[in-house]
Amino acid sequence: MQKTPLPERPHWRSHAEEVGFTFADMHGEPYWDETSAYAFSLAQIETDLEDPATELHGMCREAVAQIIDSEELMDRLAIPAARRDLVAESWRHGDPEIYGRFDFAFDGTGPAKLLEYNADTPTSLYESAAFQWQWLEDQLEAGVLPEGADQFNGIHEALVARFAEVFEKGSDLHFTAVAGNPEDYGTVEAMGWAAREAGLGAHYCDLDKIALSADGQFLDDQDRRIAVLFKLYPWEDLLRDDYAAHIPGSGCLFLEPAWKALLSNKGLLPVLWQMFEGHPNLLPAFFEADIAEAIAGRGSAAPAVAEAFARVETQLAEGHVSKPILSREGASVTIRENGEITETAQNTDYAEHPRVIQAYAPLPLHDGFRPVVGAWIVGQSCAGIGIREDRSRITQDLSRFKPHYITP
Repeated sequence: MQKTPLPERPHWRSHAEEVGFTFADMHGEPYWDETSAYAFSLAQIETDLEDPATELHGMCREAVAQIIDSEELMDRLAIPAARRDLVAESWRHGDPEIYGRFDFAFDGTGPAKLLEYNADTPTSLYESAAFQWQWLEDQLEAGVLPEGADQFNGIHEALVARFAEVFEKGSDLHFTAVAGNPEDYGTVEAMGWAAREAGLGAHYCDLDKIALSADGQFLDDQDRRIAVLFKLYPWEDLLRDDYAAHIPGSGCLFLEPAWKALLSNKGLLPVLWQMFEGHPNLLPAFFEADIAEAIAGRGSAAPAVAEAFARVETQLAEGHVSKPILSREGASVTIRENGEITETAQNTDYAEHPRVIQAYAPLPLHDGFRPVVGAWIVGQSCAGIGIREDRSRITQDLSRFKPHYITP
């Protein structure tokens, strides 16, 4: 894995405007950045990223089955008691999943380490699936990339196939996001594009314009019934929304399904470690409350958890990350090394939530930036990657998206 300086395409900005990529710059900073790209070997892609991501998703599905049968774990993950049946029944009914994104620390030499799973409302989909692929084709044609260079990017094709697998041709789907957010709309439109290519109807409606009919069905802004709804609105908020009480009787299938609330929650990390301790792609992780009890020698932490903590106590003391179970874009995340805080996010919006402790896996440093590899899961398999990099060791809202290629 190497970062390679490359010339930009002369007219990429005008192309971005033509295709509606209106968030290529955000917050006064470049978001899409093609002044360089990350190069991977085929073995790194297939062996170090693709296969582990697919395996990890299978492990996550095993974790869902365990969590929904445990009131204690449902409580640990802060699933509202009134909505636990909704979450559990969506799993038991086999409500289909479409996509998700693992975030990995990976330096090209050792196993990729799972940082978290954005399994419910992951963004950066359009730039991963479409814009970086166009970059590859353009740079190959221009001779900037070596002949035979490729990209791990079957994301769009996999989405089309997944929609066709789940829904009958001609079915109508609705897509929604918060109005006025170009990045969210780009993600929703990328999903709608794939659905239309699969032969499905795809209708967009702003989130705040969705209504409820007298007989309890959800309606779009043209009073059409919503039978299937892809919502770029996280379950962690929706489960606490007044509308959540109407979901069971609405006859509406939600994408992603409610059980994905268990995977987009950072409480998943200690559950995975408890189930698959020592897995090469996992970092030791624990609920913060369990660590406090284990250190104090109190008996409320399960003996197995206390023993597992003792096995990695030295590693965690050398470096660990404290994360709220619910947070986004690095908010309220803190890195500690040898007892000292070495970095903390300025955004503390999620500071009130319970926390998990995860062993610290430093991101590699390339030209002043630290990349995170996002591995996209479509259905139950890894279909491609996208890379974001940040000057901070905590990837936040000023991160940049970088294209990648596979060396011939």
